[in-house]
Amino acid sequence: MKQQANLIRAGQVIEHDGRRWTVLKQQIISPGKGGAFIQVDMRDLKTGNKTNERWRTADTVERLLTEEKDATYSYTEGDNIVLMDPETFEQIHIPLALLGDQAPFLQDNMALTIDLVEGDPVAVHLPQTVVLEIVEADPVVKGQTAASSYKPARLSNGVKTSVPPFIETGEKVVVRTEDASYVERFKG
Repeated sequence: MKQQANLIRAGQVIEHDGRRWTVLKQQIISPGKGGAFIQVDMRDLKTGNKTNERWRTADTVERLLTEEKDATYSYTEGDNIVLMDPETFEQIHIPLALLGDQAPFLQDNMALTIDLVEGDPVAVHLPQTVVLEIVEADPVVKGQTAASSYKPARLSNGVKTSVPPFIETGEKVVVRTEDASYVERFKG
């Protein structure tokens, strides 16, 4: 399905130069002179290579329709993750590279959504937030104001994040899977 380049959004799958790409990020740029253009960061679905492309806003691109399918994470096997279809209990093997920076946030029996194009997996979506334990946190420096000071911490999955000064080692926190940012203290 053809669409204008200025309608491209992150998460969409497009066809360009005979290959399928998933859009990672897009930005409309308006230079001082001349017409606006859109800059798109995208990843090749076959090779995993990243590139960026520029189009004028009036250009058209071929957008591929995706079908969503629910799945449950089972385990990781080499460079693949093994998911289970909750309805048929069929196993689905998907390259770990499709998760990108979100791979460390996978947890046993986590419910995921897979985007398919003509039966081929093109993207895996994790829940927006997960609960993880703080395994290492810097001590609070006296005299710091609590208004905007965050301190570095390491989560149980090895990812580094910034947390408020009142969070200590051993506490559980809610973290965004998109960018590993702190949301709140876990209330459970």
